[in-house]
This record gives sequence, C-alpha cells and structure tokens, in this order.
Amino acid sequence: MSAQPKADVKITPKADGPYVVENLEYLGSRRGSIETKATMALCRCGGSANKPFCDGTHARAGFSSAKLEGRVPDRREDYPGDGITIHDNRGICAHAGHCTDGLPSVFRHRQEPWIVPTGAPPDEIVAAARRCPSGALTYSATGGTTQAGGGGDPAVFVAPNGPYLVTGSPDLLDTTWGAGAPADRFTLCRCGGSRNKPFCDGTHWSNGFVDDKN
Repeated sequence: MSAQPKADVKITPKADGPYVVENLEYLGSRRGSIETKATMALCRCGGSANKPFCDGTHARAGFSSAKLEGRVPDRREDYPGDGITIHDNRGICAHAGHCTDGLPSVFRHRQEPWIVPTGAPPDEIVAAARRCPSGALTYSATGGTTQAGGGGDPAVFVAPNGPYLVTGSPDLLDTTWGAGAPADRFTLCRCGGSRNKPFCDGTHWSNGFVDDKN
C-alpha cells in the first residue's frame, strides 16, 4: 500500500491578525518540539499570553499588519567575486548576524562596502549564505542560477525573543515576496513591530520583545 501523500503546508498572514498555519508537522523552539494541530493560529502582534499561539490580543491592541513607511527598500544588490556572485536584499534582512559574526572578512559590520565578495573562498561564502535565515543573502556561480540552499520538510522554529524561522518551502499566501527572495527559508515577524510585515526586519532587537516561554 502506498503512503498517503502529505498535505501542502500553508501559512496565511491574516490582515491585522495572526498567521494561520495549516498541515505543519514540526513547530519547535529552544525548549524542544511544540504540539501541532492541523490548523493553528500563531501570534504575530507580540502580545499573546499564550505564545507562540494567538489568544486574540491583536484585536484588543489594535494591531496593524500594514507595511510601514521608512522601511529599508526592497532591492537586490549583486556583488560579483571570483567565480561566485553574492546577492543581497537588505529589505528582507532580519539582522540575525550569522554573516557578520561567521565570515567578517566578507560581511563587514558597519563598513562600506559592507560585502567584499573576494574576502574568502567561494565555499566559505556559500556556507555563510546558507546560514542566512531570512533569505536576504543568496549566491550564484557567476553567470549562473541563483542558489538559496536549504530544503527538507516544512518547519517553523520559534527563535528566542525573535521571529519565526521558516524552512522547507511551505506556501506563504497573500504575500508579496522581496526581490530575489528564496521560497525555502524566510523569517516572519512575531514582535508586532516590523516595518516590513509579515517579514522580520530586526525590530525585535530594538523594541525589547521578550518571550519567556519559548
């Protein structure tokens, strides 16, 4: 008997409301896996007392899911190097810091140009780009097809005091993707403050978002 095919995993950011997640099998945090249901509502306003699940606080707080003025422009920049081109879209960056912490010879914090594509061997650049949780960083062999990295079954990880780290290419519905953004990994705001909702823009670092449970 053949195995039953898996249902497509879908994430729908509801207007001024939660993320409705369907058919997700893995939801986890630093404390381990979290029990899932066929359909779940995950908090995106930052105020739920039952994080990561929605408890209706968004309605009482007047949460708005609209994108805000002053956000970083949605624009992909290309940095050609020796046999590899780094692609970067600051507009969808979640500022996790894996690139600047992990490969500072290429990704230079608060320096211009901030990317030096010849600062490390291509294999090290590929590894750094694959660690980027938001998909802001991708790469391609010079003149070739853009590679995002990643794969596997859809999963959502609740980052400590940070966004939802989504991998595995679930369907993200009713959303305009950033330029050059890969579908296999992205970060969704859950502090309520991003200017680029539904995507995280690192605002959780500055607005003091805390989630003691996850």
